[in-house]
Amino acid sequence: MSNTAADERIRGLRPPKPPVDPYAAHGTLVEEERRPDGRREQALTIFLAGAECPFTCAFCDLWRYTLDGPTPPGALARQVEQALNTVRRASAPQRVKLYNASNFFDRRAVPFEDRALLATMLRAFAGVTVESHASTVGDQTLAFAGLIAGRLEVAMGLETIHPVAMTQLNKRLDLPRFDAAARWLTSHGMELRVFVLLGAPFVPVSETVEWTVRSVEHAVEAGASVVSIIPVRGGNGEMERLRSLGSFVPPTLAQLEEALDRCLQFRPSVITADLWDIDRLTTCGVCRDARVTRLARINLTGCAEPRVACVECGAA
Repeated sequence: MSNTAADERIRGLRPPKPPVDPYAAHGTLVEEERRPDGRREQALTIFLAGAECPFTCAFCDLWRYTLDGPTPPGALARQVEQALNTVRRASAPQRVKLYNASNFFDRRAVPFEDRALLATMLRAFAGVTVESHASTVGDQTLAFAGLIAGRLEVAMGLETIHPVAMTQLNKRLDLPRFDAAARWLTSHGMELRVFVLLGAPFVPVSETVEWTVRSVEHAVEAGASVVSIIPVRGGNGEMERLRSLGSFVPPTLAQLEEALDRCLQFRPSVITADLWDIDRLTTCGVCRDARVTRLARINLTGCAEPRVACVECGAA
């Protein structure tokens, strides 16, 4: 099936999208993060409303937070300004992450004329993180890095290195392209953050954790300073279709625990478990909170801990 046909099928299966205001961010989050040198910093994440990503990935659920057309000029600046005004009254983060559910270097998502203004607004931050598909990394990335006062970190989705799954995700990404973008970023003095999936469709369920660990290892070898393990979520229609075909099995909390525990060896890179929507993962209701709390501690310390024992489910 061509990418165009796959795009149409995936989009056609989506449930209705809620209305999105182009002049209001979806929200902000301030949390403590660990860096590869052991420092902890306060990081502000701004969830921006903007144009949808042109890469219609099979597993993506971020489309629901995007506009139906291009981002209006000036809209992102207003969103960032409102977020900064709110946060300045509460804390002084060292890092800001602009997550626009798309690619920062796609001009439909971030108008070119807005980038200098955004860079000026972010001058107080020592680190700035934006997200991008590997294919949109290049001269525009370097130009933006030169505009900001802090150091630029680019977050890219590797997702999985499983040879079959990688070709079936409709991401239009292969390892040579990812590796080339990673080399380019690190050679130009920028930091690399990578997203890896747990429970990627088309990966046999018995091999889910193994391929997640291999994918994290590949990201680290490519120069990633931070790797986030993200459990795949359903709800976009396509994942439900793949589940009915036996090509997708939702990941469990136990798999996330095992994957993170095994990836702590990849020092000095910071490997974390993404805990967003963690309650959607299948697990025991008795020990869930204690196990999630353990993962949150490991995210901050990077230190291995014994598993939580549970008399109800036998977890240990």
